[in-house]
Order: sequence, then structure tokens, then C-alpha cells
Amino acid sequence: MSSSPLATEKGTIRKKWTGLLPVALIYPNSYPLAVSNLGYQLVYSQLNDFAHIVCERFVYPAAHQTLRSLESNRPLSDFGVVLASISFEDDYPRLAAMLAAGGIEPFAADRGSVVGPGSPLVIFGGVAVFMNPEPLAPFADIMVIGEAEPVLPSLVGRIEDFLARGGTRRDFLLGAGRSLPGCYIPSLYSFQFDTEGRVLSTSHEQGLPDRVAKVTLKHTDTASHSQILSPEAELGMFMTELGRGCSMGCRFCAAGFIYRPPRRWDVTTILKGLQACPGEMDRIGLLGMEMAGQDVLDRVAEYLAENSCSLSFSSLRADRISEKLLSLLSRSGLRSVAIAPDGCSERLRRVINKGLTEEELLAAAEKLVHAGIVNLKLYVMVGLPTETEDDLAEMVRLVKRLRKRILPIGRKRGRVSEITLSVNSFVPKPWTPFQYVSFGGIDRETADRDRDENNAVMALKGKIRYLRQGLSGVANLRIKADRPERVLQQAVYARGDRRLGPVLMDIGLRGLSLGQALKKHGLTAWEYAVRHRDREERFCWDVIDHGIRKDYLWQEFCRSMKEKPTIPCDPTRCRSCGVCNEQVSV
Repeated sequence: MSSSPLATEKGTIRKKWTGLLPVALIYPNSYPLAVSNLGYQLVYSQLNDFAHIVCERFVYPAAHQTLRSLESNRPLSDFGVVLASISFEDDYPRLAAMLAAGGIEPFAADRGSVVGPGSPLVIFGGVAVFMNPEPLAPFADIMVIGEAEPVLPSLVGRIEDFLARGGTRRDFLLGAGRSLPGCYIPSLYSFQFDTEGRVLSTSHEQGLPDRVAKVTLKHTDTASHSQILSPEAELGMFMTELGRGCSMGCRFCAAGFIYRPPRRWDVTTILKGLQACPGEMDRIGLLGMEMAGQDVLDRVAEYLAENSCSLSFSSLRADRISEKLLSLLSRSGLRSVAIAPDGCSERLRRVINKGLTEEELLAAAEKLVHAGIVNLKLYVMVGLPTETEDDLAEMVRLVKRLRKRILPIGRKRGRVSEITLSVNSFVPKPWTPFQYVSFGGIDRETADRDRDENNAVMALKGKIRYLRQGLSGVANLRIKADRPERVLQQAVYARGDRRLGPVLMDIGLRGLSLGQALKKHGLTAWEYAVRHRDREERFCWDVIDHGIRKDYLWQEFCRSMKEKPTIPCDPTRCRSCGVCNEQVSV
């Protein structure tokens, strides 16, 4: 990254500070990733829309660089309010380190009663926060549970009134926790744990809700879209949402549950978002293609074709490929597309409620290669519940059959398509039916007997090795696999609690490994990542209310063990999970 990334950035907002409230917006990773994050961009734009606020961005500094704001090169200690947007668990240690490097007491309990520069209000938000706020709870004064658009206006108004009127930090936080929707005040809640990390009891200050309800954006006139464009962005494109959430109900996917009910923007709303794209930008990234209806995809495809725009997206469901979409792909010159079987076998895809058959995957691959795709990516997970060697063997056979199906197409056009198999270790996430299971696919008996997280890591390494050996010698195939020992860290953070606060500090600020930091503080990766959970267990993330009945998640877990499908989420005809405020039996 250059020393001044804003030199080539479009959409930068600069304001004079005189008479304005300075608000820092942190993204705990590099600039190329920050400027590619649509949620981070939207919060930046929304905050600067307030006349009395100047919002400047902070990103994790490169080696030998100091932590300074991008817009005016000011230190973090100059800001009276600090917000952070957190999307990924692996960024937790970096966030702790950034607070310390900015001259702010990282732990909320150590900040003074007077709020201001050097002792700011620290507010966290983002999808990682409202999935499970507890690992970061010791660092935050306030955690925003839900989407920013409906929360920020009332929160900002309350902060401005407080700073003008004066008062103590505690008084402000107590008032916010009692009256502001979507605002969780971690310091006013406490937890008791047993020796294996189970929550024994919770308590909170009088007048606060037992559980903090998530707040979501109900509708919008214009689809959310890129506000900032930069040639240094990891994703160099103009991004537009097709909606939020996903209706498919894949049992491993947190987004399919914590964003319920799914909201599909209508075509007019989406086109308004696309029309905000600058004329010189012709590469369009669509977010939410997994849930968009075929009629919407076809209309968007027509619009992009009419405006000579190329299309980009992270992945495409194998059963959602229309002729119009294929035509657009062909005209766009897109050379790489990912489809996600997720499970290695058709049986596992029933377990996870993915609902894709082998023939659908093969047919999709043929269509995409016919449309000019020369690099076909397959995304699969290892370590899913009930996974066996037979499931892995089926993935080996699928890849070989797929290559056989697409080989004649490539030969005919003079270029054989390459296949990239991306192998990823499954991480159990809160608020999913798989929140009860072990990282690594370790069965309950083994997990309880050995109590060793290394078993999970070794099991995953063995599965990756099996796939590599089974596919060795296959031409035009590349296998990319993660490192299970590194993914273990994400698995710990995903179901972690507030006892991890000092662990994150030691990793982010002092360079300790996960194992070293956990041992130092009397914790183990086993209790967070590998230990199975029971139906009646109380979780630390239960302090958040997504509207989903816990019994529903357990019933979905039981259905997964029986390989039973569940219909897609549809608020017009289903009230099963509880989000739509009418509980019925599954």
C-alpha cells in the first residue's frame, strides 16, 4: 500500500474540525480490505451525513507505520468517540492492539468516568459483534446489536446531548442500555462460568433487558452500494446489494439465521443502487446473489448488459444459473466463477440442508464452461458433523467426473478449463443448528474423553491429506487448503466469552500464540472449540435476542442428523423459527 492511499481514492469525505464532534471509525485490518467492506463504507458515509460530526477512518497500520487517521493524519487520542466495525473473528486481536496503540485504555473498566479525547466512548458494531459480542465485550462501552442504519441516528443524538450536558460515563451507559434499541452495555452485565466454560448464571443492572434485541433495516428505497472506490481495494469493483440475509437455511451458515427474516430488495431499488455507479467504473459486484429470485437476476443482467458493465460475485448457486445470466457472463469476459457444494457428498449436503445434487453441480459446471469460464472454483468444507471417509471419497469422484464433463468443451475451444478445489475447515458458529457440535467433526465421546484440541486439528489435516492423495495426478486441478491449526483460533473466538479479553490483548499486543495466551490465563481451546454443547446449555451469546427460538435451532440440529430437509425461509408462509413473532411447532 502506498503511504497515502487517499491520493487515488474516490469518495473521501473531509471536513473541518471546528465546532464538530470528532468520531473515529476503526477497521481492524489493512486498507485494501477496509475499503472493500461495504458495511464499513456505509457507516462512514452515514456518520458524515450528520452535520455536527466529522468522521475519519483508521485501519491497521502496515509495518513501521504509526496509527493515524486516513483523512487528517491525527492520532486516535484526538477523538472523543471511537467506533469499530468488525466482520471477522480473526481481527479481534488487531482491534485490541489498535486501541492500545492509539493511547486509549483497551479495557472499558479502566477508562475514566469523564468522556472525551484520550478517554472516548468506544462503540463496536458489525456482523461479528451481533453474532457473539462476548469475546470483545471487555473492550467496548457499547455494542450495536444489529444493522447500523436504524440504530445510529438515535445513538448519535443521545451522544451529542450527553457531551453537551455533561455527566459520567456510567450514567450515560445506564441510560442508553435502558432506552436505546440495539445497544448492549457489556459492563452492566455479568456472567458466572463453571470449570468447563459453561454459563452458570447471568445478571445485570436494574432496568436493563435480560436480552438485547437485534435491530434491522426493514426496507430501503435505494440498495446499499459502494460509497468509496480505490484502485488499492482488495475487491476492485462497484458493489451493490440485492438484499440482506439468505432464505436457504444452510445449517452451518450464521448469516442465514442472524439476518432473518431475509429481505429481498425489489428491482427498482436495486437499479437505483446500480445507477449510482460512476461512469468510468464498469465492473459490478453483486452481493446477495444466493437469495435473489430468478426474475431479479434476469433484470439485473439485462441492465448490466445495456450499460456495458461486467459482472462479478463471490459464488453462485448451481441451481440458479439462467440463460440470461450465462449470456452476461460470456459478454463480461469473466474468467473465474465459484460454485459451492459445501458438503463433500450428496448425503452431507442433505445434513447441512444445502440441497444440491451431484447432477446439478455437474450440469452447472458444463453451463459455466460453455459460457467461457476458464477457472472453475469449487468450495467445500471438511469437518462437518457426521462426515466420514466415504463422504471424502465421493468428493474425489465428483471432481474427476466434473473434469471429464468439461474437458471436451475446453478442447473444442482450444483452452482447457482449470479446476480449483478450495478445502476449508468447518467452524461451528453461534445461532446456527451446528452451534452444538465440535470443531473438527470430533464425536462427543472422543471429545469428552480426550479433551484435546489437537485431535480436531489432526483429524482435519488427515481429511485434507486424503483429498490431496485421492486427486493427485489429476491434470488442470489445483487444491487450496487452509491450515486447521490456524482455523482453530477462529473456532475459539466464534464461541468465545468475555474471559478471552486478556487473551486477545496478549496475542494482539504482545505477540503470544493462541495456545500460549490461553494457557497463561487458565483457559483451553478445547472448552471453546471442541466441547460439544447440550440442548439445555445456556450460552454467553444468549444475551442477544435474534428472535430465533432456541428449540428451533435444536430441532434443526436433530433434523440434520436424520438428513431431513427444511424449506427455505419465507415470512409470508412460515412462522417456525420465531423471528416473525409467532411460534409454531416444527
